Amino acid sequence: MVKLSLKYGSRSFDVALQAQVLAAAPAANLPDPETEIRRALACPIGTPPLAEIIRPGERVAIVTSDITRYTGSERYLPILVEELNRCGIADHDIEIIIALGIHRKQSPEEHRKILGPLFGRIAVHDHECDDRAQLVDLGRTSSGLPVCISQRVMAADRVIVTGTIGLHYFAGFGGGRKSLVPGVASRETCMATHFAIFNPPELGGRNAKACTANLDGNPVHQAILEAAKMVEPDFLLNTVLATDKRIARVYCGDLEKAHLEGCQLARALYTVPLERPVDLAVVSCGGHPKDINFIQAHKALDYGVHAVRPGGTLILLAACPDGFGNETFYNWFNYEDLDIFEKALRSRYEINGQTAFSTLSKARTWRVILVSEFTSEQTFKMGMEKAESLDEALQMAYKQLPDHPQTVVIPDGGTILPVAR
Repeated sequence: MVKLSLKYGSRSFDVALQAQVLAAAPAANLPDPETEIRRALACPIGTPPLAEIIRPGERVAIVTSDITRYTGSERYLPILVEELNRCGIADHDIEIIIALGIHRKQSPEEHRKILGPLFGRIAVHDHECDDRAQLVDLGRTSSGLPVCISQRVMAADRVIVTGTIGLHYFAGFGGGRKSLVPGVASRETCMATHFAIFNPPELGGRNAKACTANLDGNPVHQAILEAAKMVEPDFLLNTVLATDKRIARVYCGDLEKAHLEGCQLARALYTVPLERPVDLAVVSCGGHPKDINFIQAHKALDYGVHAVRPGGTLILLAACPDGFGNETFYNWFNYEDLDIFEKALRSRYEINGQTAFSTLSKARTWRVILVSEFTSEQTFKMGMEKAESLDEALQMAYKQLPDHPQTVVIPDGGTILPVAR
């Protein structure tokens, strides 16, 4: 019997179950964050240090993630700006651009959380993916994908990309190139690069290599990386975080080389072996901000089903106080037949549509019981069943499961990928 407190938004549910807990091994001997950030800046991978790249008086754009992805930015941005100051870059020649992709704009309080002590000192701007006046056309990739990037980024003399490296359900890993594409790209570019998730029409379905924790042959990763390289960024700073959000390691240097090294640690930290798929998984996204909206919470659903046999049950704890995460997401569930859904998505691709398609596909393969702020009607339309609490969800689950079901609990489902043998 295990007793746990599972995060749900800003609160939690207590549970006692006969179950295996799937969690990352505790990160031991973590470095002092400031010391680690300075070490990585001094010893970059694949590039000279910033002092040999930056010239005094240049304008520098720092790209960083929005509030939906905690990165440790309030720790590393002040040290990064301090280093730029030492290189002869004044505060007024530095601007921080929030890589929203197609996400909503940030509030002043969210900017404050992202920038930490730099808030009010360094200019900060939210990316605008739909404002053509704020985008620059860079042409097309080798496969013909259009690449339009933030004018603020392209107008800078130097571009520094920051963020964190975690799992991503079809790009393999986050971080690195994703801060630029989709982070500061046009909506059209975001859609075009992500469309690579599909096999050619004659084959149909999703490319099997566009999956979590895989970069080898991953068509989405390849499309995003080629597009991001067209920006010609000068420097990368990415964190890899322990599951408690402490900095495990920092990687600096070349956009691709430093990112690849960080992915190796992320894979080791975030994948957990499982002897065999189980009957029931109880999954918490990990609390706020990982369940701030359903598009973010979907990561925990996507990872969690890897622990469950087809036809088994997954209980997902996802508060989603910001709702779906995008106004077009919910409309895609008007397509109830998956074949018709896929045809519609191919004809007018949207990233939100892809997430909706992925959600419905899982709900057709596994029984998913959702504990959230959504109504029963909204939950049912997404293919899932509504429960008001974890206790109610468990009662619902047991009615359709064998006696003494094989069960796992995943307290940080937005971070951990179960790997069943």
